[in-house]
Amino acid sequence: MLSKNTVKFIKSLHQKKFRNQEQKFFVEGEKSVLEVLNADFRISLVVATEAFAEKNTTLISRSNAQLILATQHQLESLGQYQSNDSALAVVDMKANHPFEFPADGFVIALDDVRDPGNLGTIIRIADWYGIKNLVFSAQTADFYNPKVIQSSMGSFTRVSFFYADLDSVFKNWNVPVYGAFLDGKNVHELNHISPGVILMGNESNGISQALEKSVTNKVTIPGFGEAESLNVAIATAILCDNFKRLTLG
Repeated sequence: MLSKNTVKFIKSLHQKKFRNQEQKFFVEGEKSVLEVLNADFRISLVVATEAFAEKNTTLISRSNAQLILATQHQLESLGQYQSNDSALAVVDMKANHPFEFPADGFVIALDDVRDPGNLGTIIRIADWYGIKNLVFSAQTADFYNPKVIQSSMGSFTRVSFFYADLDSVFKNWNVPVYGAFLDGKNVHELNHISPGVILMGNESNGISQALEKSVTNKVTIPGFGEAESLNVAIATAILCDNFKRLTLG
């Protein structure tokens, strides 16, 4: 039975301060809940409809999570989905541990990317292009924001990330940093790319002046129309596609 205390607790996780306090976040909807059940996250609670629970009994049991049955209406009142006829899971956050730079790949770095939808989409883009590691400035949106989890479409389970001072991280890694700038080199004209960091900046202001000095290669996406700029997630996808083409070529 879904108690008032459990409802209150789950609803508190909509707010960053309570997610940080409890070190937990929630995932909702059939696809994302199944993704997290199959991943290496620790799950403390699954709230599910009877149909979802019966269909996924083994998977839920294997997670050692507490199972509470609920109606579709109750699920929809707990999360942010207007329609949820399957499940919601309460999941432990992972520790903010730095990783070493992957010797044969790329890392996406985000400098002050504040929109949760953009962050979630960039996580999904990274997953699509096989980029498993991301690093974020402290001002970048919260990875565990429900809108980030939702827009990543399950890809949040397949990437590693940490928050840090990006300048210090880049100095420690000592690898090329490809920064997106309007006055950079045309990405279509590049003929060689070494493993390094793909750095994307704030939606309105781009890469900060303080971090610009850490950029070793400025790149740009040429425009052919009259739009002032590209959405940061779309720009990330275009750069990832071009970099992948160059590394495969």
